[in-house]
Amino acid sequence: MLSTLRRSFAALACCWAGAAAAQALVNEPIRPLPVKTVGDPARIALGARLFTDPRFSRDNTHSCASCHQLRRGGTDGKALSIGPDGKPARFNTPTVYNSSFNFRQTWTGAYTGVEQLLDHVIAKPAVFADNWDVVAARLTRDERLAAQFKDVYGDALRPAYVRDALDQYLRSLVTPSRFDRYLRGEAGAITAEEERGYLRFKSFGCAACHQGINVGGNLFQKLGAMREMPGLEASGADLGRYQITKRNIDRYVFRVPGLRNVALTAPYFHDGSVETLEQAVELMFRYQLGRTASQQDKELIVRFLHTLSGDKLVPGTPP
Repeated sequence: MLSTLRRSFAALACCWAGAAAAQALVNEPIRPLPVKTVGDPARIALGARLFTDPRFSRDNTHSCASCHQLRRGGTDGKALSIGPDGKPARFNTPTVYNSSFNFRQTWTGAYTGVEQLLDHVIAKPAVFADNWDVVAARLTRDERLAAQFKDVYGDALRPAYVRDALDQYLRSLVTPSRFDRYLRGEAGAITAEEERGYLRFKSFGCAACHQGINVGGNLFQKLGAMREMPGLEASGADLGRYQITKRNIDRYVFRVPGLRNVALTAPYFHDGSVETLEQAVELMFRYQLGRTASQQDKELIVRFLHTLSGDKLVPGTPP
């Protein structure tokens, strides 16, 4: 009888220990991404097909995926993307991964959501086709695609459906990582060194701006908050949000970028002027935090940042 009770208590102790090990962390500045994608699978699949369709561009040469390459972290690896006219973009291409979690879209925060951003992109005459009606008219000539829209939406291909399919696809580009598993309490999801890097990330103040579900993307901040960043010009893209508001307080202010998949999205900053993650961390310490840190601390933070890479990036090939 006594031995049976001991075995029972031992079993309960193991259960309690397992439950404690899997207990999610609380009061952390960063929140985990949802495990499952929300949305209609058929509309997401249709949006994935449209994302790589060059008929959205004026000259049928560029698609959304030309600059937002999913296997490159949702960017194109260039400081500034080059358009069909051969001219560079004003800003470094931001990633499309997890972008629906940003409180504003683009570096200057000019657009409040994914839908508004899509309207802006389609209307860019230097690249895309002026308006949704033009895009829909082109796509309607594709009988197979028109039939797919009929199957998915129960109606003929219309501009609103094209926009909705792209919107749903972009919202599906969510990349849970090892760090999310760590936040949910999974033992061994990140290494001891990576965890120390996260502790440094918090203690040095990086999480003051880079927090929330997207590790950023939810506030505005001046570039060079503590010390003036050298090389910023008094005109053009460096002015940041001032271009939208015309308020002096918004000079050199940008939407704080989310850091998910940051190890995959070099070069960095609004102008793509910083080539490596190590350099970006160094500059953030010097000009954004106004602090110094040991080389070991900076290396630990970089190790932590690598844990934010998605376990499995969403495939770029439509079904």
